[in-house]
Amino acid sequence: MISSARLRRWLLLALLWGVALLFLVPLLWMLSSSLKPTWQIFETPPRWLPNPPRWENYSEALTTLPFGRYLSNTTVITLLTIVGHLLSCTLVAYAFARLRAPGRDTLFVVMLATLMLPYPVTMTPLYVIFHRLGWINTFLPLTVPAFLGSPFYIFLLRQFFLTIPRDFEDAARIDGANTLQILAWVLVPMVAPALATVTLFTFQASWNDFLAPLIYLQRPDLYTVTLGLQFFRSTYTTNWAYLMAASLTTMLPVIAVFFAAQRYFLAGISLAGIKG
Repeated sequence: MISSARLRRWLLLALLWGVALLFLVPLLWMLSSSLKPTWQIFETPPRWLPNPPRWENYSEALTTLPFGRYLSNTTVITLLTIVGHLLSCTLVAYAFARLRAPGRDTLFVVMLATLMLPYPVTMTPLYVIFHRLGWINTFLPLTVPAFLGSPFYIFLLRQFFLTIPRDFEDAARIDGANTLQILAWVLVPMVAPALATVTLFTFQASWNDFLAPLIYLQRPDLYTVTLGLQFFRSTYTTNWAYLMAASLTTMLPVIAVFFAAQRYFLAGISLAGIKG
């Protein structure tokens, strides 16, 4: 006889699988549409299995436009953004968590207050600044701000630094380590789950960013993948099969990075929940 605990567990698993499949439906529909001729995509009733599957949609979609250039541009921007956030946010978060200075807490509150500013409020002033600096049609407006920190990531890392006992730092200072050495060799390995979370969030946000490249990049040879996907759409028609194929291809790096960093990401969330 099945126990009530086991039955509840099976029902919970069935519910979770059902919700997971529900969220997978749009992805499965994209995969199905990417292998169809355009006329099959809008058939009624819908046809889930392409007949026959057009695998050439992928090669044609990726060669019709210079997607290699778009991917390389996006990769450069994303990597520089990740490096910038990891360097700047780690240093600032450590300063807010450990270093004592007049007005430190006030500055921290002011920094958190900037989270309430929506991007459209700062979009025009930022464009004016970058235009006067001569940075339009370069990657600088998309990468340099990352080296100045992000309030959300600074807050996240600061909370992790606060959970680390000061005994580790004191022991390192006795051994002759300075502040930067303590941060790099002692504290950074301890906040690796938080750094993995920052890396994952930054990668996803930078890779999928559409508005900022649209504002600052006006030369086609500088376009990112999100801008390149728009070429499959025009005023009067859209090549849905090519758009689905190219969209799925550009999703693969995000999926790969998520699964690669999943263990650290989940550990960061668990530690944040326990220590919060």
